[in-house]
Amino acid sequence: MGTNVREYCQVPRFESLREMKPKIIVCGLGNTGYRVFSLLKRQGVLVTGISTLPREDDGIIVGDLRSPEILIQAGIRDATALLLMSSDDALNLAILTQARVINPRIRIINRLINSRLGSRLDQTLAYHVSMSVSALSGPIFAFAALGNTAIGQIDLMGANWPMYEELIDDRHPWNGALMRHLWDNRDRMLIYYHPAHQKVDLVSAVLHDHKLETGDRLIVATRPKASRSQRLSWERRLKSFFAGLTQFRRQSQAALLITLVLFFLIIASALTYVSVNFAIPFPDALYFTVGMLTGAGGHEEVAEQAPVAIKVFTAVMMLVGAGVIGVFYALLNDLVLGSHFHQVWNAVQLPQRNHYIICGLGAVGFQIAQRLKSGGHEVVAIERDPQGRFIKGARALKIPVIIDDASLPDALNAVHIPTATALLAVTSHDTDNLEIALMAKSLAPKLPIVVRNQDPSFARQVQQVFEFNRVMSPTELAAPSFAAAALGGQVLGNGITGDSLWVALGTLITPGHTFYGRATAEIAQEADLVPLYIKTPRGDLHGFELLSHVLDNQDVLYLTIPANKLEELWRTSSSPLTAR
Repeated sequence: MGTNVREYCQVPRFESLREMKPKIIVCGLGNTGYRVFSLLKRQGVLVTGISTLPREDDGIIVGDLRSPEILIQAGIRDATALLLMSSDDALNLAILTQARVINPRIRIINRLINSRLGSRLDQTLAYHVSMSVSALSGPIFAFAALGNTAIGQIDLMGANWPMYEELIDDRHPWNGALMRHLWDNRDRMLIYYHPAHQKVDLVSAVLHDHKLETGDRLIVATRPKASRSQRLSWERRLKSFFAGLTQFRRQSQAALLITLVLFFLIIASALTYVSVNFAIPFPDALYFTVGMLTGAGGHEEVAEQAPVAIKVFTAVMMLVGAGVIGVFYALLNDLVLGSHFHQVWNAVQLPQRNHYIICGLGAVGFQIAQRLKSGGHEVVAIERDPQGRFIKGARALKIPVIIDDASLPDALNAVHIPTATALLAVTSHDTDNLEIALMAKSLAPKLPIVVRNQDPSFARQVQQVFEFNRVMSPTELAAPSFAAAALGGQVLGNGITGDSLWVALGTLITPGHTFYGRATAEIAQEADLVPLYIKTPRGDLHGFELLSHVLDNQDVLYLTIPANKLEELWRTSSSPLTAR
């Protein structure tokens, strides 16, 4: 989700930026909302929270989130941004309409689960940005499953670049390396630098041959590697086909048994009628028997002229046939139209090895599945609820979905857990995720496991105690993006280093821009920003060519900057411009 038109700002000169601070209201202080509120507060932003439950922090108003009196008390008339952080889409929409009546030009960041509704609102309403916790955190879970310790992502050059934090210790290969040697690399971008022992910005460190030292922190984004979808070989297709036959045999045993009983009754009855009266052709006896058992009738003269014993036999077979036919139709209907058919079809599609298992196909799980599938990886999902809202979407992407309880060993063995690449336990219940992860660990001790947990502090403890590969909280992963979006502009990425929030964005250079006619390196050292690359009418600029470039009209500068300085960049009047 997000706006279809990117907003680039006209940045004012830095010496006149301290006249006022933007005021932000966070409405709905659940887990995610309170995390965003605390993060903005730590950045020195003037922020007010509205909660339905009392909290001990300063700057929080308790009351009805939709009440105009409460919104006015929070200062909505002169606020610059309103964050709608409730997990209820309907409630957020009610607050949105009330807020726009009071302040028609307030910038609204709307947390919505319904992505289609969010896109329509972004296109219809000005100053509206819809965001989703699952859309923000899902790709990071996918990066973790791929074996990367990604802390976030950044949208650059039409692709999502995973970001990592490099903590330089005594054994790190970059310890003692010159920053300039790390700078000039097209497949790697230095995003943010936090030195341990001295105060120096990243660009100055690059230009003055600064060396990385123990304790330094460096945020790096790497170009995503293209992964081609593997075409199934004939051998693999045959294996999948036979796996489907095995699954079909297991699921259809009852239907097969009742079918055999039905055929036995038909043949036995037809032979009985022929043996009593040899003048009756076998086809006529067979036709009468089928009609008798199914209730369709036909050739009743076969039984009318028969002895009394055969008439009694016919009556009994009519009753038995009605029961057998009823059971047969019920089992056949369940096999073809019920969940068994999907399970049989999934068995044919199930990858045999080198695949990713997603347990829990909710909003986060579906985002992960989409990301892995788009990267050319084999994916299989296990979902307990047969009515799950994302099952059809996953199957439309040709992702097999098994309807079962992922905490059971049979369910995990059915998706070939011993030969899988990684497993992600991402249901909406923390205890279920822990149970699934522990079961998976017992079945495949060496399998990389990524676990979802709502509580960030508890997530770290779970990872340490149970030795899972990663335990992550969607709230912790998504909160910086909401906080950065509240500060304005089109945010391309963000992250946290220590207690400092930084954001990535793009700004269009025009003759009235404060950066116009100035060298990128000079601007970077003055404003403590990091230039990532420049899109010019003649092409893209990277590395040292980027630093020496003098910004000209229609250049687009992509940069990262600390959030506590970003709030000052939106101080002047700016006009949204369409990204090229």
